[in-house]
Formats: sequence, C-alpha cells, structure tokens
Amino acid sequence: MAKLVRLAHGGGGQLTGDLIRDVFLPHLGNPLLARLDDAACFPLEGGGDGRLAFTTDAFVVSPPFFPGGDIGKLAVCGTVNDLGVSGAAPVALSASFILEEGLALDELEAAVVSMAAAAREAGVSVVTGDTKVVERGKADRLFITTAGVGWVPAGRDLGVRRVRPGDAVLVSGPVGDHGIAVLSRRPGMEFVTTVKSDCRPLNGCLLRLLDRMEEGSGRGVIRFLRDPTRGGLATVLVEAAAGAGADIVIDEAAVPVRSEVRGAAELLGLDPLYLANEGKFVLVCAREGVEEVLACLRNEPDGREAVVIGAVREGRGRVYLQTTFGGKKLLDLLPGEEVPRIC
Repeated sequence: MAKLVRLAHGGGGQLTGDLIRDVFLPHLGNPLLARLDDAACFPLEGGGDGRLAFTTDAFVVSPPFFPGGDIGKLAVCGTVNDLGVSGAAPVALSASFILEEGLALDELEAAVVSMAAAAREAGVSVVTGDTKVVERGKADRLFITTAGVGWVPAGRDLGVRRVRPGDAVLVSGPVGDHGIAVLSRRPGMEFVTTVKSDCRPLNGCLLRLLDRMEEGSGRGVIRFLRDPTRGGLATVLVEAAAGAGADIVIDEAAVPVRSEVRGAAELLGLDPLYLANEGKFVLVCAREGVEEVLACLRNEPDGREAVVIGAVREGRGRVYLQTTFGGKKLLDLLPGEEVPRIC
C-alpha cells in the first residue's frame, strides 16, 4: 500500500521530522537547508560584513479568525518572528494568497487589513505578492504563504550549535495561549474562554535585546533563540537538545501556563507544553548572563513575564521534565498530530 501524507506530517512532531529527513533533504539538501534553522543566513557578495536572512512560511489556520488574531496578522507575525529569532532585522515580506471560490470578499479584506496593521507594527512592508483562486471545495476559504528577508549585523551568531552545558533556558511568558484560542473557535469544538492568542511581532523586542547585550561584554551571551509555534515549547526543547548534543532539564513548576489554558488543555486532553504559541520565544543564554538578560527583557512589553525554566546539562541530547511530584519525565517529539492546522 502506498504511503500517504497525513495531517500529522504538518504538526511539527516526529512525522514532520520524518518527512523532512526522508523526502526533502535527500533531494534538496545543502549546507544551509541542513541546519533547519528558522531562517537561512548567508553573506552577500559586496554586501558588507553582515548576512542576509531568508525565511518562508505557509499559514492554513482553522478557523482563519480567532480571539486575538487572524490568518493575516498571523502571516506577518510568524514571518518576522522567524527572522527575529535568527537575529535579523526584517527588510521586506512577500505574500501569496490561495483563495477558495465563494470566499466572502469582506472576509478577505478583513484579513488583509489585519496583515497591514501587523506589518506597520513590525516596521516592515509587504513588497510583492501573488493571488490564486481554486474551485469551491478545493481549499478551506483562505491560505497565505509568505517569505521574508532580513539583515543580520556582522558578528551576530545564534544557533543551537552554540548551546553549552551550564547554559540557562528561558521562556518569554506563559505558553499555550494561541493553541487554546484557536481551538475555542474551531467548528465542532467551540467552548467559552477568556484566552486570546498571543500572536504579535517579536522582532522589535528581540533586536533591542540583542543590541543591548552586544554593546558591551554581553556579545555571545545569548546562544540560541526560537519561537515555539507548531509543537510548542516541548518540541523546540527536544530539537535544541538533539542539535546541541546535550541534555536540557526543565522544572515543571517554573514553566508559566495560565490557569485558563491549563484548564482548557485538561478538558481537551492536551499537554500545554505541546500547544502552539505565536508571540513567545525560547532563549538559551550563558549562565553568567541570566540576570542581565532578564533585566533587559523586563523593560520590554513582550519580555516582562520572562522566566528561567531550566538548564543545559551534559548528556545525550534529551529533555527531562522535573515534575511537581518530584519525579523526572522524558519529553520527546509527539508521534502524531495533537492539534492540526493551528498555524
């Protein structure tokens, strides 16, 4: 029987990794792609000492409008955040729209208006795009594909290869908001909640943090940044530990989760650590720089709730959760799809 694509192949877990390893990398593989960073960063001939950052993404969230955001805002934020965690200042975006026949023009315009507002907030412009329309029933109202380019200053180097045992692991705020907000409006699953998506552009906060840390002796203190979107916090940590070849130990009691998110997750049988976020970031920094990093973040609206949740240890590339009951639990990539079409 022929192997078929499943929804779980798009969930950011084990099957997504299998798809990348077995289908894409064997044919498209090259040194830049093999790093599997949120953005590829490479020098331009005659472009000075910095590097160009280039990223792409697709957004198929269901439903396309949800508390705290919509697919238009999500498309901009997701793209500039991938540039931001790569250390890049966004320069320009592209946007391609796949529209289903019968989509209400008012709905399309609402998404575009939201996209424009998010772009203004992020300080970037959508400079090129494309539109395609497919027959009724061949899509789900509206899909958006983006690309973004940015510029990484000379001397700035972030990546999982720089993570070292002894480093501290931080998260910028409560996790799981986006996942619960989207699910609360999903047809057949609707429920009442006050939770709103954390969808917002993080590039300003991240670039100010990196600039401040690099002004003095702080250059090199921040090792790694990643936004925990599909697969949530746990998936980012598992990928980081594997890439660094070191263990990460997380304190469950230190991981911030809103009570409303925790309650909704329990009701739905979901783990908040694996729920998607669209306005949070994971940061790994040298232990001696933790207090300075936190001090910088506390001056930022998007970093005021940042906390240390764990540390990097010598090991074999695994993630362990120190539970509130005093035990230790191994975290791994989900074998299937916990929440489909969340981004």
